[in-house]
Parts: sequence; C-alpha cells; structure tokens
Amino acid sequence: MSGVLVTGGTGRTGRTVVRVLRAAGVRARAASRNPAAADPDAVRFDWNDPATHGPALDGTDRVFLLPPVESVDPLPLVEPFLRRARRAGVRRLVMLGSAIVLPNAPSAVEMAARVRAQPGGVVLRASGFMQNFLRPHPLAEHIHRHGEIRTAAGDGRLGWVDARDIAASAAALLADPGVDARSDYLITGPHGMSYPQAARIITAQTGRQVRVERVAEEEQAAAYRASGMPTEFAAALAAVERGIKEGREDRVSTAVLELTGRPPRAFAEFVSDHAYEWTR
Repeated sequence: MSGVLVTGGTGRTGRTVVRVLRAAGVRARAASRNPAAADPDAVRFDWNDPATHGPALDGTDRVFLLPPVESVDPLPLVEPFLRRARRAGVRRLVMLGSAIVLPNAPSAVEMAARVRAQPGGVVLRASGFMQNFLRPHPLAEHIHRHGEIRTAAGDGRLGWVDARDIAASAAALLADPGVDARSDYLITGPHGMSYPQAARIITAQTGRQVRVERVAEEEQAAAYRASGMPTEFAAALAAVERGIKEGREDRVSTAVLELTGRPPRAFAEFVSDHAYEWTR
C-alpha cells in the first residue's frame, strides 16, 4: 500500500499536512514521538532512535520531512534516514526547510542539497511562520503577558507566511508523486512585514494594544535562553534578527499560488482568524 509518511505529524504544520492529505483521500501516516492511540495511521518516530525509522517508512512511498527542531546541526540525524528512504523506494520527499540560514549552521545547507539529490526530492524554504505570534512561542507569550514585541530586528521586514499555506503547498506536492515540481521553492506570504507593522495590525484587528520594544542582539539571545532554548540555538536566532534588520530577509515569492492555485494569506487575515489569541 502506498501513502505518505508525515514526520512531525502532530506539530502545527505536520498535522495540517495530514489533514489535507486525508481529506483528499490520500493515506497519511502521522509520525511523532508520542503517536495517538486512537489514530490507526499514527506511528512512533524519533530522530534520536533510528530503530523507529524503518517501521515508519513501511508501506509508504512519499515523505514529508520535518528535520529536528532547535538544532544547528541536524544533518547527522537526518542523513541516515535519507539513505533508508532511498533504499525503501520513496518517490517523493518534501522537506520543510527555512529561507533563513542560521549562522554557524552549515549542515542545514548541506542537508537541503542532500534532499534535492534524492529521487523526487523537494525543499520548501519557508520564511518566518505567522504562527510564531501564537502561544506557546516565546514571541507570543511575551505579547500575551506584557503587550509588547521585543525585537532586535528594528524595522527590517520578513516575508511571514501562514503554516496552513506551507502545509497546503507540501500536500499539493505529496498528493500526486508524479506531478512536475522544481527541487526548491521559496515559500512566503504575499508581502514583507516588520515587527512594528505586525504590532499595528494586531492592535487594529483585535483592540489589544501591542507595542514594540527594541533591544540589542545580546539581550534577545538572553531572552531566548530564558525561554528554554539551547544556548547555541538562542544565539543563532538572535543573530538572524540582525540579518532582518539589515534587510537581508526581505523576500517574497509566488510559490504558494503556483502550488495551491490560491494566493497566500496576508497577516491581517491570519490575525482575524486567531483574534481570540490576543483578546482573551
């Protein structure tokens, strides 16, 4: 039986990929460290336990690949899985990558190259997730508790994209392994947006006053560490904000429209859909 293995199948993006594929009549296996007992197509998968990889791949010919999160060096864990997927005859492998390359994380670039070299390998390089404005992300938690966005990005803009649009783009590639596809897509929202612009939109849409507190890169790294992030990863994320401030991440694309047939959601629509997050 053919089907799709969705790693990270219970996360924000993965569970939407599962839902979209199943709605289209495609068998989707939701893979996670703690699979739901009530889901007959849920399977245990742990990047740190290679013994879970083979059973998860059994009976599937397509994979949605979510690399290990909060890691600046994911390739050592992902590479053995890629070899196993090739041996298992996987025909389409779609990896959710990032449009932003973390500083001091060269293996992320190499990992994307390895995926593109796989049969049917596709990399989705997603820009910043709009879902970062929803709890439990540290950005959202700070808005909820203090009514402010702390950022070292200044007025720099990012092509923020809704995870639902990322999932829909991935599902479009995974539903039919024979569909023509490029090996690489930049996935963004319809326009670039700064944190001050985001604060104004949230305030206007919900009535919740949100202000912006501009901080230094070192302060931001300390705040990320305090939220529980590993030290190296926290420093890398804070350094990314410097790149945003300098304009290096202000990019948009039409990939969501190309893959799904509809334009990506704007941030104002995202805020309207989740207004309860800021008003409760």
